[in-house]
Amino acid sequence: MSKKILIVDDEEDIAFSLARRLTASGYEVICAEDGVEGLRRAQSDHPDLILLDLMLPKMDGFKVCRLLKFDERYKRIPIIMVSARTQDEDIALGKETGAECYVAKPFDSAELIDKIAELLGQAETAADTPAAKQESEE
Repeated sequence: MSKKILIVDDEEDIAFSLARRLTASGYEVICAEDGVEGLRRAQSDHPDLILLDLMLPKMDGFKVCRLLKFDERYKRIPIIMVSARTQDEDIALGKETGAECYVAKPFDSAELIDKIAELLGQAETAADTPAAKQESEE
């Protein structure tokens, strides 16, 4: 079964390009154009990983990340923040809100695909731990 990735980005060309590349790499892709839709899709579609832009209409990426990471049901979903904002404060805030990784736009697609594969592998390993199995049984 292929892994499901949610792309939350209001820049249609970036979302389309990423979706095409990820689909070609064997992933199932779903997209959202704003923060509110991204949060809703994360909660309803249970993706294996989220690519999250920061500057989004309706709700910014920091708030989406914080809401997901502080909710027991979604906190294990790896989030990669993808943004043109590259100031140290933005990167630090991304980490504080719970993002596993921060990638600056423009980005190298091959490196991003590698990072996704790495994070999905870590997520699988974490899901196989005794503590995670016990949590899922409760």
